[in-house]
Amino acid sequence: MSGKPSPRARHRARAPARRPGPVAPAPEESVPLPVGSKRHPLLGLGLWALGRWSAEDEARTKATIARAVERGVRWFDTAEVYGAGRSERLLGDVLRRATAGPEALVVTKLSWEHLRPSQVRASLVRSLERLGRSAVDVYLVHAPDRRVPIPETMAALEELLREGRIGAIGVSNFSLEQLEEGAAALHGTQLAVHQVRYNLFDREEAEAVLPYCREQGIVVEAYTPLARGLLHGRYLDGRRPPPEVRQYAQDLFGESRLPGIVARARALRELAAGAGVPLASIALHWLRRQGAAPVFGASRPEQVDQNVAAWAQRPPDDVLEQADAIARGERA
Repeated sequence: MSGKPSPRARHRARAPARRPGPVAPAPEESVPLPVGSKRHPLLGLGLWALGRWSAEDEARTKATIARAVERGVRWFDTAEVYGAGRSERLLGDVLRRATAGPEALVVTKLSWEHLRPSQVRASLVRSLERLGRSAVDVYLVHAPDRRVPIPETMAALEELLREGRIGAIGVSNFSLEQLEEGAAALHGTQLAVHQVRYNLFDREEAEAVLPYCREQGIVVEAYTPLARGLLHGRYLDGRRPPPEVRQYAQDLFGESRLPGIVARARALRELAAGAGVPLASIALHWLRRQGAAPVFGASRPEQVDQNVAAWAQRPPDDVLEQADAIARGERA
């Protein structure tokens, strides 16, 4: 998310538990990017929610990233604003030490505060220094700023692309009109990625741009694919969402909407139980069926395990169709 830096509750760092060897996504679990030779994995780890950056937080963050690499995750999403650059630094530290690090698709984001041409290069250079890389695979505009014309930012990004410091250009949190304007401003390349909030309960932003992205071959990355934990079963048995979650997900957790959302999520949980799959499997594979690649958040290594296990279980299409109807409120 893209536009979603937030404080998080602290947790004690936990050492990774011993368990069976890594379960890597199958080779076909990726799609080609419209620019360059790298493929885009269909499941990724987003680093915006990995703590408040104390020593304990950083140790836990490194353990979480390392677990993701071990479990076969090869797409990592970060941003210059996440932890004021700490997220990029920690990701770079782990990937430099990982055998599979060079294989990873690294996506980072240019802050909405740095969109003027004079700022773009400096922001990328700082991000690359923190990541310890000579180039970033995909560089996203984190969110638009109405004060800065989109074509100005795109021209600066395209210059960096020609220099080989960016593998592909993308955007995040753009409307359809802004997406079209950004694409039209590029002359020697095309937009490769659009990252947008998208899950069974949050659809409007994504559904407005999906047809255009399909037509143009733009990879759609879906952040908050599990609706802030609701689609993992969180908050379905009386536990209230903490203030920081409510603050950044008011559409879901507003007092007027939350009871209806919880009722639908409970129905989805029953559907998942009947199908013999985790609730998260339905949430992740519903997105895949819509043509989106989910990037999940995790703040502890065991949450990586849960999401990778959920991804490994693909529900039948009829179950995903029922889930769609339940989430829309078309059936109990």
